[in-house]
Amino acid sequence: MSSSDRFGLEEIPANSTQVRPARALASRRKPDFDVSGGNRVLTLRGVLDDLVAAGLVARAPADELLRRAPTEDARQPHVLETIAKAELVSARPPHRVLGIEDLTAWLAERCGLPYLRIDPLKVDVASIGELVTAAYAKWNRILPVALTPQKAVFATCEPYLDEWVSELQQVLKRQIERVVANPRDIDRYRREFFGVSRSMRGARAVHDGASLGLQNLEALVELGKGGSLDASDSHIVYLVDWLLQYAFEQRASDIHLEPRRDAGNIRFRIDGVMHSVCQIPPVVMAAVTSRIKILGRMDVAEKRRPQDGRIKTRTTEGSEAEMRLSTMPTAFGEKLVIRIFNPEALQQDLGLLGFEAEEAAAWSEMTSQAHGIILVTGPTGSGKTTTLYSTLSRLATPDVNICTVEDPIENLVPALNQMQVNHGIGLDFASGVRTLLRQDPDIIMVGEIRDLETAEMAVQAALTGHLVLSTLHTNDAPSAITRLLDLGVPHYLINATLIGVLAQRLVRTLCPHCKATVAADADLWASLVTPWQLPVPARIAKPVGCVECRNTGYYGRAGLYELLRLTPGLRESMTREVDEPRLRAQALEHGMRPLRISGAHKIAAGLTSFDEVFRTAPMRSG
Repeated sequence: MSSSDRFGLEEIPANSTQVRPARALASRRKPDFDVSGGNRVLTLRGVLDDLVAAGLVARAPADELLRRAPTEDARQPHVLETIAKAELVSARPPHRVLGIEDLTAWLAERCGLPYLRIDPLKVDVASIGELVTAAYAKWNRILPVALTPQKAVFATCEPYLDEWVSELQQVLKRQIERVVANPRDIDRYRREFFGVSRSMRGARAVHDGASLGLQNLEALVELGKGGSLDASDSHIVYLVDWLLQYAFEQRASDIHLEPRRDAGNIRFRIDGVMHSVCQIPPVVMAAVTSRIKILGRMDVAEKRRPQDGRIKTRTTEGSEAEMRLSTMPTAFGEKLVIRIFNPEALQQDLGLLGFEAEEAAAWSEMTSQAHGIILVTGPTGSGKTTTLYSTLSRLATPDVNICTVEDPIENLVPALNQMQVNHGIGLDFASGVRTLLRQDPDIIMVGEIRDLETAEMAVQAALTGHLVLSTLHTNDAPSAITRLLDLGVPHYLINATLIGVLAQRLVRTLCPHCKATVAADADLWASLVTPWQLPVPARIAKPVGCVECRNTGYYGRAGLYELLRLTPGLRESMTREVDEPRLRAQALEHGMRPLRISGAHKIAAGLTSFDEVFRTAPMRSG
């Protein structure tokens, strides 16, 4: 029996004006705000009177809002939304405007229920549609947010409308627990989650029931075969559109679609940490992957070899977003990773990237040189691309010609002339640089120096009067010089062309909504900054965790930087046999500030924590 049959309700579209059951309508016509309970809805007059009685709102603005408010109707916005839209100022210090979350938290305390800020990443989207219908949830203004064998948790914005509780307890055979949540979130996520759940059920109904899981894991030639669900099915189109927009809203940098035997996993990487989103049936996962491959102009029929693609779309705010696709065959089908590039993030001011004023000035001076090589180093995911694109965007004035050779092109920038490496036709980094030298460039960006031939072409470009920017994968700035020597670049050419090296890492920044200050641990501080003589800060910030940061204590990321400039003194010490520890010691003597000292400054400024700096910055760098 379906949920709608259980409750005697038919599925009602969101914009429907269909008459509701008479019993429910009758119970909701009671206009008074009665704190004693009962099956009653909130009214504007009742809530305002209670806010005035609690000393949160003055009588005059409450009466003015009542005078201007339209006649109460079920089709009008929720009472809390109406009050929040009026921007009433709290009568209590610090006298700030009462937002809808403030009002929701007050309502939860008023009625004795827990307050919940819904985190959509912690809701099992696929299963909530199995509990109640979308129409039933809409009529009662509820949303299922958690389910265990013993209980079901429902968010509500009508805490005194409780007739549905006994109904659901009888049907679900579980204890019903209520929490109070923002009415906007309930309405929004109800539409989204039930839409996703409905699309999953619809997709499974279209399919004939065959599983895409492999019967024999060793039969690799059968990867991805089976199933007949069309990737252009409306249910699949809806799921993909929702997934991409959802990732934009959650600030995800990567989307992972991971096929498994029984269910496919969808996960987001947010601020460098993986978060589970939902699980979907294998047949739906395969169709979603195919749909995304179609959007990325990839070969949908080819499932046995890795492929790359890209998508350009728009976010809910209307800004453009670039996405890079990568597939990989696994035992249960194709794994797909979508890397999201925000064009605005790739063209930020150096200060927003985490550069301090002194570092930004030194970096700007280095990149304003007419010729030479500048290297950005760090592991994958350390922000090298963002730094390079932000720098190139600043240098891309009408009087210069900037050309790049990349693998792949991370972000399309109109002011740059960008070339894609294509190994299938012999177009690698070295041959790409050779081509760019015939394009009359002023500045050349090489995606990565991986071999001697590419390094030699970069040196040649610098010697012939071009500014070359590139990346290396090394742990710190001095290691970049020894890496070039290991590749076979003569020390005298490094001495003649290298301007400097920027090593970097990304640390999570503390959530501004919940971080707390504590007394600094002198021992921890000493272990971080020794032998540098930095004074111990009186107080530092620590992570706490709240709904804004998903209880991680961190929100966003910033860079740690280690800038090595080849001063005349360092050039004199450059020999064929460079000892890396000695080179590092000399660089420190000539003004290089190691990564962990950059981290110490951010700790002292209250931007990050000891744990983050110790986790990301190599302790040998200094």
